[in-house]
Formats: sequence, structure tokens, C-alpha cells
Amino acid sequence: MDPQALLFSLFTPEGRENPFPALEALRENVPVYYDKDLDTYFLTTYADCQAVLTDTSFRTPDLGWCEDNLPDWREHPAADFFYASMLRANQPDHTRLRRLVGAGFTPRRVAALSEAVEQLTDSLLDAFAEATADGAAANFQEMVGYPLPVAVVGELIGVPAEDRLRFQRLGGDASRLLEPVRTEEDWARADSAVTELRTYFEDLLLLRLAEPREDLATVLLETGEGQERLTRKEVVDTLLLTFVAGFETTAAMLGIATHALLTHPHQRAAVGADPELAAQAVDEALRWDTPVQMTERIASAATVIRGVTVPAGANVTTVLAAANRDPAQFPDPHRFDVHRSGSRVLSFSAGPHYCLGAALARLEGAIAVRRLFTRFPDLALAGPPVRRESFSLRMYEDLPLTTTAGPRAPRTRAAVGATTTAKD
Repeated sequence: MDPQALLFSLFTPEGRENPFPALEALRENVPVYYDKDLDTYFLTTYADCQAVLTDTSFRTPDLGWCEDNLPDWREHPAADFFYASMLRANQPDHTRLRRLVGAGFTPRRVAALSEAVEQLTDSLLDAFAEATADGAAANFQEMVGYPLPVAVVGELIGVPAEDRLRFQRLGGDASRLLEPVRTEEDWARADSAVTELRTYFEDLLLLRLAEPREDLATVLLETGEGQERLTRKEVVDTLLLTFVAGFETTAAMLGIATHALLTHPHQRAAVGADPELAAQAVDEALRWDTPVQMTERIASAATVIRGVTVPAGANVTTVLAAANRDPAQFPDPHRFDVHRSGSRVLSFSAGPHYCLGAALARLEGAIAVRRLFTRFPDLALAGPPVRRESFSLRMYEDLPLTTTAGPRAPRTRAAVGATTTAKD
């Protein structure tokens, strides 16, 4: 068993499609594996990952880390954004940012978005139904998986509907920062996207200063007093982070949950019989095929993990995809089971950096899954899905589906009119 060969197999097309055998072998044989080429300790058990993520002595790589490890970071707008954002900030900056930004993610605000999520979902499913009429296939990700979270996060932030379409490309380019190894092309795409998004959100804030609304942009401008207020740059970058993190990972979740149910008929039948299981189905999909496969921390002091000495300053990578299939935490971990509950998945991280938008993502997922499978009882795969070529983010680029059991006769104009009248 060559642990490096197992690790690097994850970068192959086969490893991207099914990383779990390699991750299981690593967890069983070398649960704390140091790779000298990547200079990081990979953790693959649930207990170790959860312990590191909740231990504040393990810090996130921030701008201070960049000084030693990414000396040209000032030349990259994307690095300036990413490593200074709440996602990478450490105490005391992280505590201050999270407290102030949290005002925009209260349970009341998330619950208030429920009706908008339902309306947006129904509108997209209307278009999906039209595209798949008469047995035609359509890409679920293109028509629902991506547009829904883009629209929801746009609704949250206050981005007008007409501006949201171009954000899908920009979000995808900015998310190249999540890759553990970034090419020159990754940096160029991320830098360009961050620059364009910063300009957009700066202009949006000028509009909100003149005309406040009930959206996150306004909340962030008004939260705090005096020196406790967020700076303008912090507000801009928080909106940018909310947008990128709020749609890329949620789009991945929607595709994964849909595919998981379609490929597990008994579990799909359970959700069909009890639509209230949709929320548990989403959580189980997040565990079973974790969208964000790993996240990193820096050891502030020397420590020992499972008998392995980790020196101060060492990079530690928590492999969430492996942790979420650890049999010590999840019985029968390779089984997709929508009745599994209380499983405390690490898909939204843990500890101080637990995802602030987790409740909203779960809300979107539950509503989308419930409405999708209720409306289309004959929903089926129409061909092999295609995953994005990404190591850190597992998501489908193409998920071809049909919504009818077979070709239908075209509807007459009268039938179309009747359907419209009934709906109105």
C-alpha cells in the first residue's frame, strides 16, 4: 500500500468519479499521512477532522500565512480577497466579522426567504418541465441546479434579477481558489472574477446608501456602531464571499442529492411516500458525497495526532469526504439512507468556521428536493452525468434528466391555454 499513490489517484478521472476506495484505504492504513511533496498532513478519520476543526489552536491560512507561503499575493486581487475574508480570517478578526455578518443570517431572516425559495424553485421547475416535454432530456444543473442558488443568494444580497445570470460564470471562476493546487490559469480567472465582482458590489452599495432595502447589502452597511462597523472593503468582500460560497456549494449539493435519489430507488420511494424526509435526504447526500472534499488548517503549536507528531506551523488537511464515511461515526457508511438522522456531518465544517449559510443551504435543498420529486414522479436519468474537473469541489456540470415515462403527444393550443388559465 503506497499512501502517496492512493492520494494522487484522487486527481485522476477515476479518482474524481469515485474517491472513496482510496480514502478508505488511507483511513484504515495511514489515518494521519504526511505527504512531503504537498507538505501537509492528511487526516481521514471523523474524530481527528472534527477535533482539528473545533480546536482554535489550529488556524486558517490567512494573510499572515501568505507572507511566507504566497509572497506574490499582493499581485492577485483574488488572494487579497480570499485570505482576508471571513472564510480565512482568524481571531480576533474572525470573531468580529462573524458577529457583525451574522446579523444578516438570523433564523428570522432565513425563514423569511422560504417563500421566495419556493417561488423561485417552482418557476425553474416550470421551465424544466417545458424543456423536458414529450420525453426530451435537459441538463438539470444548467436549468435548476445552478440558477436556483444564484437566484436565492441574489435575493438574499439584493442583486436585481436581471444581473444574476452573468454571476454564474464569475462565481465558477472565483471558486478556483478552493483548489489545493492552482495553475496560472486558475489565478488569472479568479483575479478577473474577483475584480469584476468587487466593482459590481461597490456600485450596489452606493445604491443601497441612497435607497436602503431589506437585504444583506443594507444590513451589512447598517450593522454595528462607530469602530465596530464593517469597513466598506469588508462589506464588499463579505458580499462577494456570500455570493461565491452561497451558490457554488449549494449547486453542488442540489445535483448530488438529485443524483443520489435517482440511483437509489428505495430511498427515492421513501421520500416520495413522505416528502418531509426531503431535509434528511439532503443531509444524507451531503454526507454520502460531500461537495467540499477537504479544508486546511495550520497548527499554531506542536501537537500529536493519533501518535504522529505535527510540528508548529505545519499544514493539516482535514479530508471531509473521508470523515463523512468513517464507520466509527456512521454505521454502514457507504449506504445512502434517507432515514439516517442526527449524524452530525462535517460537510459545513465545524467549530468557529462552521458555515454561516448552512441553514439557508439546507432550506434550499429541502424545498428543491421535495418539489422536484413530488412534481415529477417519473423523473429519470437520461444519460451518464459529467462531473466538473475539480479536486476540491465535487459537483455535476451535466446531469441529463427526463421528467416523463415516454414521449407524449404534443399539446394542442387549447390545452396549453387551459393549463395556463388553471395555473393563473
